[in-house]
Amino acid sequence: MPSMNPDGFEAVVKPDCFYNEGRDNSNFYDLNRNFPDAFEFNEVPRQPETVAVMQWLNTETFVLSANLHGGALVASYPFDNGVPATGTLYSRSLTPDDDVFQYLANTYASRNPDMKRNSCRIKTGFSNGITNGYSWYPLKGGMQDYNYIWAQCFEITLELSCCKYPRKEKLPSFWKDNKDSLIEYIKQVHIGVKGRVFDQNKTPLSNVTVEVQDRKHICPYRTNRFGEYYLLLLPGSYVIEVTVPGHDPHLIEVTIPPKSHNFSALKKDILLPFRGQSDHISELNPLCPRIPLYRELEGHSAATKPSLFLFLVTLFHILFK
Repeated sequence: MPSMNPDGFEAVVKPDCFYNEGRDNSNFYDLNRNFPDAFEFNEVPRQPETVAVMQWLNTETFVLSANLHGGALVASYPFDNGVPATGTLYSRSLTPDDDVFQYLANTYASRNPDMKRNSCRIKTGFSNGITNGYSWYPLKGGMQDYNYIWAQCFEITLELSCCKYPRKEKLPSFWKDNKDSLIEYIKQVHIGVKGRVFDQNKTPLSNVTVEVQDRKHICPYRTNRFGEYYLLLLPGSYVIEVTVPGHDPHLIEVTIPPKSHNFSALKKDILLPFRGQSDHISELNPLCPRIPLYRELEGHSAATKPSLFLFLVTLFHILFK
């Protein structure tokens, strides 16, 4: 998608490094604050461009994506918003797939020398050219959080220019600086495991929950209309839990090898020992509503839960600073 905000693009007459009128659409809304938010209610009117993207995400099984911005040099990964259960007490907001997101951001930044060393004049303290979105600054209604939570698509935000709106003469140099990073990032769609879920008659089952134990999503990842599932994972051993309403969870152990073979994730088809009724699955187990799913969450993962040690260290720092 060349631009999500064509009106904003057309509104800019003179490029500007620090500010431009093209940030908003023609209705004066920032589209990257316009999506449903999983942490707090986003009351701003949904814009036509946002609705179009949300509908587009429902037409394909997108697995990996990135959105490109200007104004800094960094690869930013989810979450952009958060709650204490995702780590906000420590100025971060981590997903259950934080290891994968850090790997994806590093994959991009490490091949862009300017991004890795943060060559902008205004220094922001990014480590090796990557940052957790919330750690940088919290925002509500962003696209990358929406894609990860509701579209089952791992997305990061790529800030590619110190200038907010650079001159067109810079395009060849931008391509040169980002070509290797873009190609290597695209390849990462082939990490992890993929496959199809069938019933005992080898009929593909749609809308079946397929999750990795110990890293379940707030909106469970499900098979598409062809019974396909895709899970981006780093090398290691995992237990996949397959859930169909009315049946006990089906557990499968998988080991992701160190390197993918022939640009393909590990393929693991799953045959369930019963006759499925996929027409009833979607009725009994509807898709997640677009509301703040994390709002009432008390705990998320061990990686983000406050520890007594960290609490005492923080208290000591406050008392004796």
